[in-house]
Amino acid sequence: MRQEYEITLEPLLSVPVERELPLRQRLWQQGWLRKGLILIVLAILWEAVARYQDNDLLLPSFLQTFNALYEGLLSGELLSKVSLSLVVLIKGYLIGIVLAFALTTLAVSTQLGRDLLSTLTSMFNPLPAIALLPLALLWFGLGQNSLIFVLVHSVLWALALNTYSGFLGVSETLRMAGRNYGLKGMRFVLFILIPAALPSILAGLKIGWAFAWRTLIAAELVFGATSGKGGLGWYIFQNRNELYTDKVFAGLAVVILIGLLVENLVFDTFERLTVKRWGMQR
Repeated sequence: MRQEYEITLEPLLSVPVERELPLRQRLWQQGWLRKGLILIVLAILWEAVARYQDNDLLLPSFLQTFNALYEGLLSGELLSKVSLSLVVLIKGYLIGIVLAFALTTLAVSTQLGRDLLSTLTSMFNPLPAIALLPLALLWFGLGQNSLIFVLVHSVLWALALNTYSGFLGVSETLRMAGRNYGLKGMRFVLFILIPAALPSILAGLKIGWAFAWRTLIAAELVFGATSGKGGLGWYIFQNRNELYTDKVFAGLAVVILIGLLVENLVFDTFERLTVKRWGMQR
């Protein structure tokens, strides 16, 4: 048998080693900085096109829109409209989440639940939520309940489909491990299926949020005021009728900013603390 031996390697001192990346590369690795640069470029292009067209009624400049946005926030008008819309949105979104998880839990537990989920999603998922608004007005009257109904419809089916597909993708090894620990029913779903299918669930939550947010704005544009008070969509519709195009763009900018904030602060933070930290997503 050959004897073991050890070779001591000399340190390679002839090649210089950079201990840290240059400042430019470190800054470029910051996601918020790259996204901020994209927004700045878009704002510059917007300003250039508006100045070239020179028609404030059709396309106000970025500076005019920013002034309208600043005045709306300073007066409190925009904040009140946003708060009204977000209250309705959160109610519909949470109810949709609860119903989606109830349907998917039933679907992974029984054959009848699977057939029920498959049939309902095939029927109602292609149906636009805004098309149900006239029926909602007949059933629930002029109030928040009509908007909540269409919001639940916009959230429920997208989240249920993504959650169920995530449950189906859970490996058999994890399922057997859960059964070996004696997990059944709701405990099996909570401790095995949901953590393993969390990337698909998060994708469904993002899609449901986007559907609910744009459905709410569209419903407020069509439906108008809720219980005598108008939300952000009503603010856009009212200013469009009065030909305040800069305020219309300011309202649209608020819609976009809220979407960006929810995406980058809420969902990205949750992903970073869960699926990315657990190595389930790059």
